[in-house]
Amino acid sequence: MKKEIAEFIGTFTLVLLGCGAATIAGADVVGVLGISFAFGLALIAMAYAIGGVSGCHINPAVSFGAWIAGRMSFIDFIRYVVAQCLGGIAGAFVLLTILKGQMAGFDLAASGLGQNGWGEGYLGEYTQDAALLFEFVATFIFVTVILGATEEGCCHSAMAGLAIGLTLVVIHIVGIQITGVSVNPARSLGPAVFVGDQAMNQLWLFIVAPMGGAALAAVRHRYCPCSGTSACCGGGCKSKK
Repeated sequence: MKKEIAEFIGTFTLVLLGCGAATIAGADVVGVLGISFAFGLALIAMAYAIGGVSGCHINPAVSFGAWIAGRMSFIDFIRYVVAQCLGGIAGAFVLLTILKGQMAGFDLAASGLGQNGWGEGYLGEYTQDAALLFEFVATFIFVTVILGATEEGCCHSAMAGLAIGLTLVVIHIVGIQITGVSVNPARSLGPAVFVGDQAMNQLWLFIVAPMGGAALAAVRHRYCPCSGTSACCGGGCKSKK
């Protein structure tokens, strides 16, 4: 259970600190840039803390991509996803408990829990099509970076956690006003469970789009992989025979 516990802790940390930056600090205190770095830095910290144990997926879409890319078994994929979803829910629960400790009171319906969404009344009020396209493309980019940076024999593997975390920062800077940024079904599930209503009704998009983007990135990686040090260091792609 070492890997599953690591994935639980990692996803718990990502949701607690990332969504915590959005709800406790908020746009008025740290702004979009601060929230973006909170998610990215939490991921970087976990990458170096648990990466050696589980690979630090902390995201069902990343695990899905890893499975399609042939890096893990289907059983391990399922076990990872269960641990990640439980970690996301636990992180959201702890965050909600902290927020309820405000002496002035906390209105969950009004303030939210850092949940993802789209449409009228949500941040930049983007359409469903825009939200779907952003989450698909952003996850494709994110998983492409992850698979490339963690390729066995890659000369840049020691810096993988930093590269992956900074990619998540940039994705948040661009996408917070669109969907709040998911690229991670477990991150979306946690807050949605407690917020309910619209957050739960729109949850499907934050499962379908990231999984689709991750699948495309994994297929691309299998047929145009970074195959070892020479390819990783500029030798070009080497398609599998």
